[in-house]
Amino acid sequence: MHSGTTQEKSKSLQGQSLSVVSTESPAKHYCCYAVITVLTVAVIVLSVALSLPARKPEDDSNKKFFAACPRQWIGIGNQCYYFSDVMRNWTFSQIFCMAQGAQLAQFDSLELLDYLKRYSGDFDYWIGLHRESPEHPWSWPDGTEYTRLIFIRGDGKYCYLSDRGMSSSRDYMPRKYICSKPNMCT
Repeated sequence: MHSGTTQEKSKSLQGQSLSVVSTESPAKHYCCYAVITVLTVAVIVLSVALSLPARKPEDDSNKKFFAACPRQWIGIGNQCYYFSDVMRNWTFSQIFCMAQGAQLAQFDSLELLDYLKRYSGDFDYWIGLHRESPEHPWSWPDGTEYTRLIFIRGDGKYCYLSDRGMSSSRDYMPRKYICSKPNMCT
């Protein structure tokens, strides 16, 4: 029975240690818990913030964006483009574009040319390049000379865009057309 009394004393001591009353008020305990919680959250937030890679400011000079253009026009960079659904000759196409405050499409980079080719799909589209004769240089409707971004096939006086690149033809052939004009919103 000796072991029974030891167990009873042990249980009695455990009960006494659980009933030890703290001299601090419960409000002080809650305040300490709140401070510990706030500090823990702050450390976690700071750790996450410091582990993320630093973001560099974006360079807007090379950024292409879709601009606000008239309905049925597509904005890219500082230009608006209209891809016709109807087929007309080069002269009528240019007249239509001019009535819209535009001209047959003009571009100055391979990047933009590739975009226009992708968007045009399998159709041929008149663009603004033209020349007086096969002996004369190509020029745009605004008078600037073509910088020979890519070779233009054929001996015609008027240029069109196809899925194979750029070709030339006579002006009376009916094709779809692309108009371009500056975007006034940029």
